[in-house]
Amino acid sequence: MGDALPAKVFGALGDPVRRGILELLAEGERSAGTIVTEVRAYTSISQPAVSQHLKVLRDAGLLTVRNEGTRRIYTIDAEGLDAARRWLDRLVHPLEPFHQPLDALATEVARGKRSRRKHAGHGGTDTTSDRIPM
Repeated sequence: MGDALPAKVFGALGDPVRRGILELLAEGERSAGTIVTEVRAYTSISQPAVSQHLKVLRDAGLLTVRNEGTRRIYTIDAEGLDAARRWLDRLVHPLEPFHQPLDALATEVARGKRSRRKHAGHGGTDTTSDRIPM
């Protein structure tokens, strides 16, 4: 994921009205008119301002829109949310991309230790049985 997507997503989420719109749409898809009505129930905002917020959310990849006759139906875009989640996960688990290569390295180190023990002393016999139990 490039750096532009997280910047757009988190820029869009920086506004409380846009976060409110996402919370409404988390309950299910809605028409633009319904979103305007519901947003105006808790803040005094014009219809063009709500439309601008919807555009910002769409441009950030957080919403999708489809036409249904003369209505525009909005829904949350799961891919946009997943991209934001992956970016946040990188902050929580910064070494996660290296997990598998580190497992392979640990396997090779263990294999090397076994090989050295097997070939050390006693003409190539395993020396682990010669050790005194502790």
